[in-house]
Amino acid sequence: MNPATIKREFGNNMTIWGGACSTQTTMTHGTIEDIVNEAKEMIKIYAPNGGFVFAPTHNILADISPEKIIALYETAKKYGVPEFYRNQ
Repeated sequence: MNPATIKREFGNNMTIWGGACSTQTTMTHGTIEDIVNEAKEMIKIYAPNGGFVFAPTHNILADISPEKIIALYETAKKYGVPEFYRNQ
């Protein structure tokens, strides 16, 4: 499903929990840069006007390195603020 469509059609009526980064594709097979880029994009789409709980798509798998997990949450800390996504 398209994240922008989900936010547009349902964002005023529900909270989106998760979806910050795919644990089965990007976090497993991507680089740290891929993880940061995907998380930033999901913040830009889901965060405006509230209703977004930043979390990975599913449980973080055992074979995902700690560096990738830290990168995901550092991205939330840095870009999950209104100043970032309001100016995009």
